[in-house]
Amino acid sequence: MQPISKRQIVLLRVAQRKLGLSDAAWRTILAELAGVASTKELDRDGFDAVLAYLEWRGFRPAEPRGPDFGARPGMATPGQVALIRELWFEYTARKGTEDSLNVWLSRSFKVSALRFLTCEGARKAITALKAMKARARQAA
Repeated sequence: MQPISKRQIVLLRVAQRKLGLSDAAWRTILAELAGVASTKELDRDGFDAVLAYLEWRGFRPAEPRGPDFGARPGMATPGQVALIRELWFEYTARKGTEDSLNVWLSRSFKVSALRFLTCEGARKAITALKAMKARARQAA
């Protein structure tokens, strides 16, 4: 029996909070579905059972919006990539796509895709997107 990872524990805690489950209700779920007293005692099968139940109750784990390009020297960090995507989707009122983001990056920063953006270019893109969001908010 191998214990679950810290990320999996955090995911379950987020689900517990989002569903508004009390500690007593949480412990009951753990005991009935996985036969354990705490989240740290869960194994992979128990985790899968508890997560399936939480999804049945309405919890939806966040899904990544695009690929993570990892840490690459001189290039945009994974955090910058995620922030640029999030700012783009907020700016476009959740209607923007990865392709439309790439078109904007090509026009504005002369790179064909987010994965080719340098660290400095990412800083500029973040600043530009924040300004675009602010202007859109003022216009509304």
